[in-house]
Amino acid sequence: MKALHIITGLGIGGAEQQLRLLLRHLPMQCDVLTLTNPGPVADGLRADGVRVVHLGMRGNRDLGALPRLVRFIRRGGYDLVHTHLYRACVYGRLAARLAGVGATVATEHSLGDGEIEGRPLSRGVRALYLASERLGAATVAVSDTVAARLQGWGVPAARVHVVPNGIEAVRFRFDPRVRRTTRARTGLPDRAFVVGGVGRLVPGKRFDVLVRAVAALPGAHLLIAGDGPERAALRRLAAELGAQSRIHLLGERDPLGDSADGRTPGIPALLAAMDVFVSPSREEAFGLAVVEALAAGLPVLHVTCPAIDDLPAAQAPGARRIGTGTEELVAALRGHMEAGATRLPPPPVVRRYDIAHSAEQLLEVYARALTSRVPPRPPA
Repeated sequence: MKALHIITGLGIGGAEQQLRLLLRHLPMQCDVLTLTNPGPVADGLRADGVRVVHLGMRGNRDLGALPRLVRFIRRGGYDLVHTHLYRACVYGRLAARLAGVGATVATEHSLGDGEIEGRPLSRGVRALYLASERLGAATVAVSDTVAARLQGWGVPAARVHVVPNGIEAVRFRFDPRVRRTTRARTGLPDRAFVVGGVGRLVPGKRFDVLVRAVAALPGAHLLIAGDGPERAALRRLAAELGAQSRIHLLGERDPLGDSADGRTPGIPALLAAMDVFVSPSREEAFGLAVVEALAAGLPVLHVTCPAIDDLPAAQAPGARRIGTGTEELVAALRGHMEAGATRLPPPPVVRRYDIAHSAEQLLEVYARALTSRVPPRPPA
């Protein structure tokens, strides 16, 4: 079987990295077409041996991209098209239908109650999504929470399949030597209490709350791995609070490991350097960074995380749900700081979200889509 994955962009992000990880575990030939921004994940995919093509789409309303996409799909002779992220789902499902591919699957990676991929959900956005959804064979939700949101929109339950995000847990296994090395490279005192966060620097992630909380704890340091439009504002906030020497905004880091030259620590090494992980976001579709932190043996404080919240508490005993207030976060962090650094065994939830199992579940969705494919449209 030959499959084409269409994604809006390939900068560093959860959906993009999840696609790269999945392709390592799917036993078929897969090509990737990115509508825009062939960024660092495109380089990683190519290093993995995956063919990556950039369509060169100029924006949401670049309608000239549609015929180019149709021609590409036709020439590729694909059995199945799998789309990821809003723009790719809208254009990709329509292009696949026009190209005569009847088996089309879409993954909904980032659907919240009031926003999608960080953008407000308008009536028009929802209407366009639902219209294009009917062109596909199946829609994959990355959590039960996202599945419920899709069904609440009116997507038939029979068309929605939950395939959770996954990780390669072995990458995050704690190593005290990595901890020492990473702290030295990052300029952290060996015995400092280190709080961590991972994600795009956008308002919805609420990293400003995390900066304020750590600034209120003398001696504590904060590592944030990620980039985005809020970076300058977070730097200014740290300076205003007199904590700029303790707030470390590291930029984008590879979730799969250190840089090729070994000089830039990736997410696994940074997690080893932390003492507690915080996810202050009000709204998440899954919460992959939380699962990675648990795999690294870190205690976790989170406002919302469907990957954890949808399960019994015994699945993730190291995770604690907190409210949105800064004072509550300060108190929780102070408690961890006074108790001292403690590494925990990876909880059961880590095994649940194994990427190999997610790939197996996705193959079952593919099989159903191929069986129920719509009749192909004759070539024009």
